[in-house]
Amino acid sequence: MASISERLARSGNYKWIALSNTTLGVLMASINQTILIISLPAIFRGIKVNPLQHSGNMGLLLWILMGFNVATTILLVSFGRISDTYGRVKLYNLGFLVFTVGSILLFLTPGTASAGEWELIVFRFLQGIGGAFLFANSAAILTDAFPAEERGLALGLNQIAGVGGGVIGLVVGGLLSVVWWRAIFLVNVPVGLFGTVWAFIALRETATTRDAKRIDWWGNLTFAVGLMGVMLGLTYSLTPYGSHPMGWQNPFVLITLIGGAVLLAVFVAIESKVLDPMFHIGLFKIRAFAIGNATNLMGSIARGGLSFMMIIWLQGVWLPMHGVSFANTPLQAGIDTIPQMVGFLALGPISGRLSDRLGARWLATVGMLVSALGFFLLNTLPADFHYWTFAFYIFVVGAGMGLFASPNTAAIMSAVPARFRGAASGMNATFMNAGMMLSMGIFFTIVISSLSAGLPQTITHGLGRFALPPAFIHGLAHASPLSLLFSALLGYNPLKIIFNSTAAGHALVSHLPAQQVAALESPQFFPQLISHPFMDALRVVFLFAAAMTLLSAVLSAFRGGRFIYQDEDLPDTAEPKTAAEQGR
Repeated sequence: MASISERLARSGNYKWIALSNTTLGVLMASINQTILIISLPAIFRGIKVNPLQHSGNMGLLLWILMGFNVATTILLVSFGRISDTYGRVKLYNLGFLVFTVGSILLFLTPGTASAGEWELIVFRFLQGIGGAFLFANSAAILTDAFPAEERGLALGLNQIAGVGGGVIGLVVGGLLSVVWWRAIFLVNVPVGLFGTVWAFIALRETATTRDAKRIDWWGNLTFAVGLMGVMLGLTYSLTPYGSHPMGWQNPFVLITLIGGAVLLAVFVAIESKVLDPMFHIGLFKIRAFAIGNATNLMGSIARGGLSFMMIIWLQGVWLPMHGVSFANTPLQAGIDTIPQMVGFLALGPISGRLSDRLGARWLATVGMLVSALGFFLLNTLPADFHYWTFAFYIFVVGAGMGLFASPNTAAIMSAVPARFRGAASGMNATFMNAGMMLSMGIFFTIVISSLSAGLPQTITHGLGRFALPPAFIHGLAHASPLSLLFSALLGYNPLKIIFNSTAAGHALVSHLPAQQVAALESPQFFPQLISHPFMDALRVVFLFAAAMTLLSAVLSAFRGGRFIYQDEDLPDTAEPKTAAEQGR
């Protein structure tokens, strides 16, 4: 008796089943990448932790936030290559299961305080392992299932789920954080269970798996450890070191970054020599593949930290300035970012369909130019902006990314031989995730460096009109900018914490006029105090993002015409041909 997937294949509907299931998987994993950004205040209240009271908690906060992306990024290429050998659908199904188990464990998180933080980090890493299987195989499964003339639409819709899910995560996180902090993790469970069963029943292998005689152990090891070193260095570069506001002088950061970069260089050397590499470096001889991944990396660097910067801006500065309580800022901030998702959803399917006929070159190039315009427009906004102006500008950014994403992904996946699609999909997703991690490091470096220069004078001047001791003002003015930034994001007023949690604070309050105490502890005071230096820093971020998207647009213009790899019958040891070698 024929299986469900075999009957679907004969009916001609299998490709749509593959599209809907892989889109669900990518959407779920992408939502999970950003849902914590906006939900952190509720989560930390739930596990009874104030991450700003102890300096050691700052690193744990960053790992809770970024652990999923780190785990996913370092495993994508290895999982893609393994999937080419053992079956893309099998390992995609495994990814759904592992992700769901991680979500259940996160929902059940039994610990509180530091124990609860470590449990969240470990379970988020487990989720990230499942996410790596999903991301590494979804595009490859679709490329196998759809003919070349329909891949742009299919991959475009899948890519919309990937990028759009990041914005949806902000809205869902804001909504669920108001309801119950555990619901932030519970929401994944029914979707994951349904997707796991559905994938097991309906998906089937449509590509021929490769002979598993040789496993590139050294390639897998050097890539995973090297990328892990870079991710560790970027993560801990965000935390203060000694008297420095960031960790770039920290020997651990320097060792992990340099060591990681050296190991990645060794990985490239190994891959060019071994008979059965984890990833064929020769694929980068194909112009469509090489430029597609390079523009993908640049675009990810431009937009990767954007959601975090916007949430800090909305949740920590703009909404409190407009009288929104800290209990409601996560939900409202998520709602306020919806126009970016609308822009992406409006243009993504259209560009995917057009790329099936026109190719990726000009659609992707125009998309990057539109996003660059949106970043430049954001640069012109003041701290206290008019919402609909802000909404239009982030719509422009989202629309540009929608124009770019679908054609670019279709061009990458169509340019490689069928047997390398798992590895190619993993590499494409790795460039995107690594770009997002780089973006976070670069954006925070820009913001914290700028705040280090501007905050002391602003805080000194702002607190000088109150009857506060000069030593107290000096101490707060030279506090860690990262701590002050996360104070705004998490809804903590540092002054109120000091006044209410220390004996010196109580003594200080007792000598202040009641009117001044009320002003200092008001929800609007601290956001207004830091708003101007924060905006000075944010404008530099937006200009940097605009420059990256412009560079991506220029590079995209040189990707050449539409190119679909034709020779699917080369032996495994053969290098893929370039477009010129195929007579194009």
